[in-house]
Amino acid sequence: MKVLGIETSCDETAAAVVEDGHKLLSNVVASSVDLHMAYGGVVPEIAARSHIEAINPVIRQALKEASCNWSNIDAVAVTYGPGLGGSLLVGVLTARTLAIIHQKPLYAVNHVQAHAYAAFVTEVDEQPEFPLLALIVSGGHTQLVLFKDHFNYQVLGRTSDDAAGEAFDKVAKMLGLPYPGGPSVEKLAEKGNPNKHKFPKAKMSDKYGFSYSGLKTAVLRAAQSAIGEDYNFPSHKLADKLTNAQKADIAASFSRVAIEMLVDKTVLAHEQFAPKSVVVAGGVSASPELRQQMDAKLPIKAYFPDIKLCTDNGAMIAVTGYFLARKGQKVNPKKLDTVPSLSM
Repeated sequence: MKVLGIETSCDETAAAVVEDGHKLLSNVVASSVDLHMAYGGVVPEIAARSHIEAINPVIRQALKEASCNWSNIDAVAVTYGPGLGGSLLVGVLTARTLAIIHQKPLYAVNHVQAHAYAAFVTEVDEQPEFPLLALIVSGGHTQLVLFKDHFNYQVLGRTSDDAAGEAFDKVAKMLGLPYPGGPSVEKLAEKGNPNKHKFPKAKMSDKYGFSYSGLKTAVLRAAQSAIGEDYNFPSHKLADKLTNAQKADIAASFSRVAIEMLVDKTVLAHEQFAPKSVVVAGGVSASPELRQQMDAKLPIKAYFPDIKLCTDNGAMIAVTGYFLARKGQKVNPKKLDTVPSLSM
């Protein structure tokens, strides 16, 4: 079964063709990240316009690379939430139209769930097994989920404020580093001392909950202190005052603690629930620091998606669509709507 997956939840316009829920035939991504760099984050209106321009060429390229035409495609899957309203609308309307024109079943995919399904793009005998513990961590989402089977899950904990990726973006901005913040902070962190600053880890009443606001504030105070200023000194002026060595030490110390918080909760959940598999997915799962810490502390080997499938992509949507098809959960292409605030 060949599924065309369409993803437009944020600033990547993506389409992919996946066969039988594991074989990647094509994966095309057009990112508008360069347009957002000047603003230090995604501008919804710019993202939506970029999707309109890119969506049809991206889909055509995905079909071409998969050596498919519409007679070869068995179903269409599309992200309908969560995400930016205008961005989601472009993808959903395109998918609805294509499903109607080509008379293909349509499957509506939860973007956050789909990140975990990116780990299924591998050989069948190497796919994760259920019960499955998933750490889904990106710029917009940080949560631990226990899957008993496909789409049968329990959310163990999520962030109460910033997502991990969002915290990286904000610290990067504080240090004068380019967007997106994750790669920028980690690259600088390689030059710093990860133990220079003793940043705190949030103590949560929710055993598996996350919080990054306190850590972010601690970074701000450390940066202000490093240049001899008090808490009144504005964050947007810090980068000009900090030396390269000071920035590197702050980046390294922040990165270590931010990642430790993710790994600690994952290890704790593994001890309690003893799942057969652990999946780490989402944009932050591309982090070398996260992969190293998880390999060192988790008693079983974690499944990480291929690097190209960590950030938003159409393959994860297509794979999720395949398993929705196996459950018979198609939607009416004339009625599917976007749900920007959709959650698990």
